[in-house]
Amino acid sequence: MHVRAARPDDAEALRTAVSRAREATVFDDIGAPLLDVSAAGVREAAAEAEWSFLMEDEDGPVGVAIAHPDAEGASDEPGSNQARGDAGAGDLEAELLALWVHPNHAGEGVATELLARVASSVTERGVGTLRATVPADSPGATEFFSAHGFSHRDTRRGPAGDELVVVADVAALR
Repeated sequence: MHVRAARPDDAEALRTAVSRAREATVFDDIGAPLLDVSAAGVREAAAEAEWSFLMEDEDGPVGVAIAHPDAEGASDEPGSNQARGDAGAGDLEAELLALWVHPNHAGEGVATELLARVASSVTERGVGTLRATVPADSPGATEFFSAHGFSHRDTRRGPAGDELVVVADVAALR
């Protein structure tokens, strides 16, 4: 298996992989549909995200990760460097929008490798913190992120119920 940057023309292959997994969509980390797995929907998501990575084996895609930087100067925390507008190198945050692994490849390190690839890429842009949201009632997701160095920052009400905002130092993920 290998990881590479996703391209808009990967749409059909990803759509096929998701449908073979008997899923109707790629879900984000809060359980809400993130991207329409029609060829057009995947193409649009890959084109709009700053960082999109695909892990493939000889049969095609087995995982995808999508992340996007926060707007410069934006932050969830009042009083942070970003909120004051004086963000320095490594002070920026990025959000992990999606991390999907084909169920047949769960437990093979696909998500870990995709997470490391995202971390390496965001570091090049001065991002020091990676943020994700997970359903409060999803112990598996919470355990995965905790095992990868993410810590709880906040709990908020989301479209699918309560969700935990978790953050990790990007350097620890690489």
